[in-house]
Amino acid sequence: MTPPLTRRRTPDSADVRRRILDAATALFARDGFDATATSAVARAAGVPKGLLFYHFPTKIDLLRNLLAERLPASPLCGVASVVVPGDIAASLVALHAELGLDQHQSLVLRIVVFREAQTHPEVGEHVRRLRAGLVAVTEEVLDAASVRPLGPEDRRSAARTFVAVVLDHANAERFGGAESDIEGAARLLAGGLYAGQRAR
Repeated sequence: MTPPLTRRRTPDSADVRRRILDAATALFARDGFDATATSAVARAAGVPKGLLFYHFPTKIDLLRNLLAERLPASPLCGVASVVVPGDIAASLVALHAELGLDQHQSLVLRIVVFREAQTHPEVGEHVRRLRAGLVAVTEEVLDAASVRPLGPEDRRSAARTFVAVVLDHANAERFGGAESDIEGAARLLAGGLYAGQRAR
């Protein structure tokens, strides 16, 4: 009796994309974008090179998609899930936790971003959009958490300052340096905004 034929399982398209992006992240971080051949990415992902080009027609498409999918500029998170009404400091701390910029995958991606931002305009533009997205979501959180309307200049300054602290904290994690005090910065910014409201 002949054994039944077994069909070879076709790789799931989403799984293939994930494996390619995982491999590209690791290789771009280790060797740099320009020094990494697409054949090396395909080999590390365990897929034929033609399948890589089916999903990502060019190597720069691979880099663009990697940033768009793994380090999106927006939307970054839902405001309602982090806002503590009447408590700006607690809301900012919750926002930082929700953003997760110091998680492992984000850390590895930022190695790619910092390495490639100077030589690839696409990466520099993505970084600018990401920073603008971080400032915008922080402003939304500040507005939603404050019991009184915030002045637009104060709100924007506080948001930019908090984003700078958050990015510094994430980079310190990557380089092994002293981490920024997120809670302390949140308290100082909240105190400054409350004082500004009282002065009006």
